[in-house]
Amino acid sequence: MKRAHILSTALAPFLGAALLASAQAPAAPAPAPAQTSPAQTAVPGQATQGNRPKLELQTLDPSNHPDPFPPVNQKYFTASTPTVATVDSFLKALWGYDPDRIWRVEAIQTTQAPGVSKVVVYVSDKKPNAKVSAASFFVLPDGKHAIADASGIISFGATPFADTRKTLEEHADGAHRGAAGKGLLLVEFADLQCPHCKEAQPTMDRLAQDFPNAQIVFQNFPIADIHPYAFKAAAYGYCVTKQKNDAFFAYAAEVFDKQAALTPATGDQTLKDAVTKAGLDPAAIDACASTAETKNAVQASVKLAEDIGVQQTPMLAINGRLLPLTSNLPYETLKTIVSYQAVQDGVSTGAAPLRQTPTLAH
Repeated sequence: MKRAHILSTALAPFLGAALLASAQAPAAPAPAPAQTSPAQTAVPGQATQGNRPKLELQTLDPSNHPDPFPPVNQKYFTASTPTVATVDSFLKALWGYDPDRIWRVEAIQTTQAPGVSKVVVYVSDKKPNAKVSAASFFVLPDGKHAIADASGIISFGATPFADTRKTLEEHADGAHRGAAGKGLLLVEFADLQCPHCKEAQPTMDRLAQDFPNAQIVFQNFPIADIHPYAFKAAAYGYCVTKQKNDAFFAYAAEVFDKQAALTPATGDQTLKDAVTKAGLDPAAIDACASTAETKNAVQASVKLAEDIGVQQTPMLAINGRLLPLTSNLPYETLKTIVSYQAVQDGVSTGAAPLRQTPTLAH
């Protein structure tokens, strides 16, 4: 469920929360670098391939896959920061899970705002006759944040998810399952009255099965202005977790199953029935849920979500990398992203190795 604005399609390639957008989707035109002679295309600090900048994540046969991008013109690199290497690392962190995606940094320019740089990137893929799209974003003076159109401020840098990962390791305190360690930490931000969150639960169950080394946390993010019973459901869930961690998942499953009954007439009894289903005393949980301590804890969970940029539910943080669990996200793509992030962070997923198809001897 959306909490605020809808993320722009044109910005999707730059946001951890919208990695599913096609690199071939039309994007706002960027200032196209002028065609230059080979001697003019070199950019300081940019790796070169012959007389052209390297295409990231590319191993192309030039006869079948010619370079789709225009040559780089050095006059469009007027800012000293960020470096091309930093931008490439940032984009690799976002897009590296897709071996077919290629890009080139075409401009890093100063702007009228002191310390703010504009970055222009051209994107395509290895498919025949693939289109090239262009997009831009602005890197702020701290070098750790960027602005991508209406989507607001996003994390930026060679390791853009590191700070969020650390924050969640320290402060994500919801009910958890799976591994004891936090090397691979999957934090689901969800609202118990959110229909899309209900739909996402089978996906979370599959992740728990497919990634034994992952610790999976359910972090309450009730959107009370849309779902009147969400906050109380979260408060009950907090008290259930406090009394018995594993009982929360039975409680949550029952609440999701009975979402239609979360009405003024039947909502309170529905939550109590869910507590009973989880094997706990509903009277004790109800008393706990009404305390200031519990309400403050739920508010703290909401603030944690807002502080790291969560704007909709359900949202999954994969070692700090935010990704919405939308219906158009294929599970195999999600698995690929989780596996890729684990590799980037140097942690094991515990997933079973793929079976190798036997080959016949010649």
